[in-house]
Amino acid sequence: MSGGGSESTPERSGLRAALGGLTTRGRSFLAAGLAAAVCSYLLGQADLLRVGLLLAALPLVCVLALHRTRYRVAGGRTLSPARVPAAAEARVQLRIENVSRLPTGVLMLQDRVPYVLGPRPRFVLDRVEAGGAREVSYRVRSDLRGRYPLGPLQLRLSDPFGMCELTRSFSTSDTLTVVPRTEPLPPVRPTGETSGYGDGRQRSLALAGEDDIIPRGYRHGDDLRRVHWRSTARHGELMVRREEQPRQARCTVLLDTRRTAHRGAGPDSAFEWAVAGAASTAVHLLERGLSVRLLTDTGTSVPGPDGTGGAGSADTAGLLLDTLANVTHSEEEGLLAAYDVLRGGDEGLLIAFFGELDEEQATVAGRMRQRSGAAVAFVLDGDAWTQGIGGIRFPGPHPRIPVAGPLRILREAGWTALPVAPGASLPDLWRATDRAGTGPEQPVRSGPPAGPATVPKPAGRAAERSAAGGGA
Repeated sequence: MSGGGSESTPERSGLRAALGGLTTRGRSFLAAGLAAAVCSYLLGQADLLRVGLLLAALPLVCVLALHRTRYRVAGGRTLSPARVPAAAEARVQLRIENVSRLPTGVLMLQDRVPYVLGPRPRFVLDRVEAGGAREVSYRVRSDLRGRYPLGPLQLRLSDPFGMCELTRSFSTSDTLTVVPRTEPLPPVRPTGETSGYGDGRQRSLALAGEDDIIPRGYRHGDDLRRVHWRSTARHGELMVRREEQPRQARCTVLLDTRRTAHRGAGPDSAFEWAVAGAASTAVHLLERGLSVRLLTDTGTSVPGPDGTGGAGSADTAGLLLDTLANVTHSEEEGLLAAYDVLRGGDEGLLIAFFGELDEEQATVAGRMRQRSGAAVAFVLDGDAWTQGIGGIRFPGPHPRIPVAGPLRILREAGWTALPVAPGASLPDLWRATDRAGTGPEQPVRSGPPAGPATVPKPAGRAAERSAAGGGA
């Protein structure tokens, strides 16, 4: 188990199972002994009968001795680490300990692993003394994200003559979590992202000034340095300044998992690119102190609207990565479930990873922008992702939808929308949002941007929100 826990001692098999463990050599000896006994009866040769009985008795004695062997062997498994990104290796260490008073014979170990992690590891251990232990290790690797069981560990016992082999399994197993690969993103500040720190205090200062902060009565335990002497003189009792708690900026990462919106399968498919992009974005924003939640087209959110960043960003990032390790295609036909969640309140920054969008779904996605401080969309170019090696086009279950139409609808709704082609680099696309004039530290350009996508200049209040965005 992870962390070095011990597995239970394998259960002993029955006598019938022990007879079933006869090897080819043992079965051959038994058959030869029976044949010799029959021939001795037919030929009347007593010496041949003795030979036949010896040949037949040897494998049976080995089976009985192996069945009655009271080996008590404990096993443990340690994963290092228990959560790895795709295409990375994890080390599995096995520990076998002989807790009986008798030394063991030759032990053969086999750990069960899924085929995507590689072949099943097998080890041969020499005699283990009473109270002794042996340690072996192997490595596993997967290009596909997911949760993979390891174990149970199998222990194979054999007699010195190789007549019989018994397999005994331990009862516990462990799980290796393969999460999407994440890429470091440049420190770009997407439009409309509120800083979330001190905004309420700045508004109070602008209205009343530093000395006119609304005070409250003194409470036991308040810091005396917060005493507001002017209000104390006015009210005749101790009054302290009311300190507003900083509001943490929120961000929602929307992942489109509709089966009809993605084509292909495997680690290089469009869907896997979107999952890895969502993971990289969520981890990046958590590291910069934002409150991040993951939302899918089904309306399911993790960890929820109150997910925290900052000090708890490591735990939240682990929760999000574990969720993305298991995310699969949904059977939803549209994005209405996600829209219903987003229209319930101000979600701050919204970053979406869309699959193929038709005009209807692009319109629904455009309305998600209404309550968001900013919205950045990465739209998969389905027409480009259907191109195979050498320009061969693979047919899909649905007609191809040009990406230009959905991009235009999203941009008219105020989104910063960028197309995603096969082999696209998420850091470059992330940086392109700033080059397109969407950062609060740069004015929105009126002409075509230098990045790979043309983003129209937001007008009216949308432009004011872009100029007021905070840093990500």
